[in-house]
Amino acid sequence: MTSLSVNLNKLALLRNSRGRNYPDLLHFAERFIELGVQGITIHPRPDERHIRRQDAYDLASFLQKHPKVELNIEGFPSEHFLQLIKDTQPHQCTLVPDADSQLTSDHGWDFHQHRSYLTDVIALIKQDSVRVAVFLDPDIEQVELAARAGTDRIELYTEAFAKAFVTIEKTRVFKKYRLATLRAQELAIGVNAGHDLSLQNLKKFLEIPGIQEVSIGHALTVECIEQGIETVIKQYLAICQAALS
Repeated sequence: MTSLSVNLNKLALLRNSRGRNYPDLLHFAERFIELGVQGITIHPRPDERHIRRQDAYDLASFLQKHPKVELNIEGFPSEHFLQLIKDTQPHQCTLVPDADSQLTSDHGWDFHQHRSYLTDVIALIKQDSVRVAVFLDPDIEQVELAARAGTDRIELYTEAFAKAFVTIEKTRVFKKYRLATLRAQELAIGVNAGHDLSLQNLKKFLEIPGIQEVSIGHALTVECIEQGIETVIKQYLAICQAALS
């Protein structure tokens, strides 16, 4: 079974557009948890255009009432971000190589360039017993370098899979993700996945055995608008529960 972590960024973006606490993130986190999700993901950015730093503190406190639900905080490991992780102690910290002004995540880490830096950051975060994942493209060499840097998990950046899903490239691209996952598992690190996964393509992606967690926000939010929260979450959980272990 694969865990489903719902990303709240788009709900926060909607809230911020009106200048008041509506929609209330804690209310929606509660609803998702009641429906059975196993995790909540947020990705605070320096400009706070969606998730704000205070949201991280509020959600960390809120989830103490739900010890079986994990908080995953994603972001670039700046000094401020690392302090936020130290303060909130999430179950998982996912390191993402985003520039400050970046619209959305669009590539994984290059461990050839950043290995020394990331090795230090990973060790620092793990001192507080926070599980660390690093955002990666499906590249076997990068997986091997990430393992040597001490990461607990990788999160495969799945936009390439999502783009290829309705094209003749689907089989070739899917194979890259399967091989990257297999190599990670051989190296005893866990595998998460996220970015542009949806009800349309998730079942196919989870034909890869052993994906431990998927983090889904943008498509899930749109699907909830179209179909309703209960219907959408039920479908996602069914797909995740049927995933190969």
